[in-house]
Order: sequence, then C-alpha cells, then structure tokens
Amino acid sequence: MSSTSSRDFSTAANREAAKLVDEAHRYVTALVSRELRRELRPSGAGFTAEGLARLRAALAGPVESGAIPGLVALVDRGGDTHVEALGTLHAGGGEPMHRDTVFRMASATKPVTAAAVMTLVDECRLRLDDPVDPWLPELADRQVLRSLAGPVDDTVPARRAITVRDLLTFTFGFGVLMAGPDVPIQAAVQRSGLYGDGAFPSGDPDEWMRRLGSLPLMYQPGERWLYNTGSDVLGVLIARVTGRSFGSYLRERLFEPLGMKDSGFWVPEDRIHRLPTSYAHDPATGELTVYDPAADGRFSRPQEFEVGGSGLVSTADDYRVFCRMLLDQGMGPAGRVLSRQAVELMTTDQLTPDQKTEKDRFPELFGDHGGFGFGMGVRTRRRGYANTGQFGWDGGLGTSVQMDPVEDLTLILLTQTAMDTMDSPRLVRDFHTMAYRALDA
Repeated sequence: MSSTSSRDFSTAANREAAKLVDEAHRYVTALVSRELRRELRPSGAGFTAEGLARLRAALAGPVESGAIPGLVALVDRGGDTHVEALGTLHAGGGEPMHRDTVFRMASATKPVTAAAVMTLVDECRLRLDDPVDPWLPELADRQVLRSLAGPVDDTVPARRAITVRDLLTFTFGFGVLMAGPDVPIQAAVQRSGLYGDGAFPSGDPDEWMRRLGSLPLMYQPGERWLYNTGSDVLGVLIARVTGRSFGSYLRERLFEPLGMKDSGFWVPEDRIHRLPTSYAHDPATGELTVYDPAADGRFSRPQEFEVGGSGLVSTADDYRVFCRMLLDQGMGPAGRVLSRQAVELMTTDQLTPDQKTEKDRFPELFGDHGGFGFGMGVRTRRRGYANTGQFGWDGGLGTSVQMDPVEDLTLILLTQTAMDTMDSPRLVRDFHTMAYRALDA
C-alpha cells in the first residue's frame, strides 16, 4: 500500500471513528437525561391528560369512518401505561375490541425471534460469526447469481459461508426482492412455492428449507440487506439447535419468564372469540376484504410451520412486557432474560451504507429508521418526533411496535387492517405523533 493510500485510509478511518464516538456521546447523554427525568417525574405522570385526549381522538377518526374496524393502542412510559380499545373485532359491528384482544403480530414477530436467537448466543450454543452449515446443511456451499437480471443457472460460488449474524441482519443473500415476476429469480421463487400465499412459508420446515436450498442466492452473503426470509430461517435454526419446536422454546425462554400468557403461534378454541378478522383491501375497489377469518382461519389451529418472520399472535399487554424487557436491557419481571450485551447488539445499527441499499430505496415499506439491528429497525437519523436510538418494527397486517429508550417509551398499535393502502400507515404515523405530544416532559 502506498503512503498516500495509507494516509487516505487513516483519514477515512479517523473520520468514521470520530462519527461513532460522537453518536455514542449523544446517545449516552440522552440516556442520562432520561434517567434524570424519570427520577424527577412523579409516579404515574408519564403523560398529560390533554395529550391522551388528543391521542384518543386521532385513533378514533379512522375507526368511526370505517377505514379501520377496530384497534388496541398502548403507550407506556416507565411503567405508566395507557390503553385505548376502539371499534369492533369484525367489520360491520358486533363484539367490541378489548384490551386483551389477540392479534396476528405479522412482522412484529421478528424482534421476538431475534431475542430467542440471542438467548442461544448468550449460552454459546450459537456464535454470531459461525457458519450455520452444521444445522442448516441446505444453506451450505451456496451458488450466487452473477446478476439479478440474468438466468438462475448463471451463478458463481459463494465467497464464504452464511453465518448467524447474516440471518439476524437479513444479509445472508436471499429475501424479498422488489422486482416484477419477469425477473428470472423472482419467477423461480414463485415456481418453487416457497411462499404459498405471498406472506407465509408453505409446507413443513424441512421441505421449505429444501426448496430454499434449491434456489441460488440473490447476493453474496453479507453483501446486501433483503427483507424477511432471514427471520423465517432463524425459526428453523432454533428448532434444530435445541432439538424441539420453535414454539416450545419461545414458551420456555421468553413467554413464561415474561408472563406472556396469550402469545404463541395459534389461538386455542377457548380464546378464539378474542381474535379479530384480518382484513386486506380489494386492489380494484379499495374495499375491505377478509384476508384471514378468526374461526377456521390460519391461526385457529396449531401451525405446521411456526414462522419466525410473521407467525406469532399476542396482545398489547403481552408485547408490552417484551418491550419493557428490551428497554430494561434484558431484565424481565422475574429476572434476567437476556444479557445487556445481547440487547445492545439487537438495538444497535449493524449495517454498512452499501448493505442498506435495498432497504433505503423503499422507506415506505421498510421503515425510515436509517439502521437495522437484529430483527428490527434502529433509528440513526431523526426524521420525526422519535429520538435517535428508537428501535422496533411494524407488521404488514396492521401492527406497529416501537421503543424509544431516550423517553423510556413503548408504543404499540394493533389493528388487523393490512398496510396495503395508506389508511393503516397514516394511522401509525398519527399515533406516534400524538403519543410523543402526550409526554409529560
């Protein structure tokens, strides 16, 4: 290396180091400020009455218009919790929404899956930078497309093995591709039946992994963030490493210690009356159409494939406890669930600018956080009321979960109206705005 290039490298490295130090200083300062505010704030004074009234009005509008049949919204600041349950479980009236309504969490499943992986990393049963080949041989010795536009048999060998970190950060080389069906790899994915209805993996986990392994990677491992599939693979990985079902492991390591009694991969018969109908929109008319019914729907029976990317059901209060654990750096109500270091990794941006190319192209779909940790977005730039350091993720069936450690704030909005028109995304943004406006300094 020439002396000039050495100096250039050193200068660039120093700039990057200075940037990281500055970001860390601002974040720590904000956290110290949060703790001071928490100490000075009287118990139960997290929100103002006027702010909560404005919040309720913002939520009520889309429900009263019929755009959103019903919702449950929860805001929590340091243990001061406020819940709104508006509308009905099904369009057209009937049973009202209740605080304990059970929702399909969709992609809000992803942070839970990442947390389950990190329990195994905490115990050295998995290591972040170890290849996953011993447990997922279907992903060994991968071939990678030369070009997304090229035929699926025009490939080169992967430069390295896929690691646990690659799956957690969605950079293992395969995922949702924002391209039309005429792109060869997109057509091949559709022919494979990998995702039967476009959202959920089809078949049992072993068969699904076989299909995934028959397809080339879209990018080299570690090269590019691609949505979703990494979380689905992680659920299979957990089951194979532990020798038990993914759902039973979640129950033992997360749900039972946290008291998440209504969380799982299906809704038993004695609770099915608490599950709303899931709605999408007719592309031609924009009218609400049933995507998944409650009784006799996908979630009314045990799942053949317990899906790590989108398969969980939960309630606002159940998920609040999970959020509280992350904000408390791994401590649950009955003791430690995750190490502080594991939570910090989950909630720290793990991506380089080049890796974020696909994510940043579609902020309306993949969030405007700017960064991505393990299984969720991490805010690296302030674009609205939320502080830098906010983390969380939304679900395409109409769910949103965000945590702001600076404000010690949890925001949970649960509907079952898909994010396929502007109704649900607009409601989420209004909910966030009004929640921050409701803060009692």
